[in-house]
Amino acid sequence: MNKYIYIIIALAVVLGGGLIYKNFGVADNDKPISTGKVRELTVTAKKNEWRFMPEEIEAVQGETIRLTVINEDSFDHGLAIEAFGVSQRIPAGSRITAEFVATRAGEFPFYCSVPCGEGEVDGKKRGHFDQVGKIRIVSGTSK
Repeated sequence: MNKYIYIIIALAVVLGGGLIYKNFGVADNDKPISTGKVRELTVTAKKNEWRFMPEEIEAVQGETIRLTVINEDSFDHGLAIEAFGVSQRIPAGSRITAEFVATRAGEFPFYCSVPCGEGEVDGKKRGHFDQVGKIRIVSGTSK
């Protein structure tokens, strides 16, 4: 048989298996949901503080989150939320918008993904690895 026929058969098996898994293999409470609602949130990388404010944000599962991040510093920061595939650089003195659907409930960290140094804040040493926040996604459609 021609090798292209084997490739086509293999692709059909993989695609068919994926469709079967998607439709029958995932429990209903594990399927990603989208409510169509948009929640706009703002987080600020505070100038010379190596922290995000607020450090905790909350949303409802299924909402589209439109997160505006403001960088007050004179150097770059980054924003990463691994659970939702977000990774963006925030140039010095600017703002970015990251948008994603909160498909899963739980608590997920967001953090600075660009090495940005360290300094002293209120007598305590703070730096790049301290610039971490938390996004709490609650299940349900009401808050």
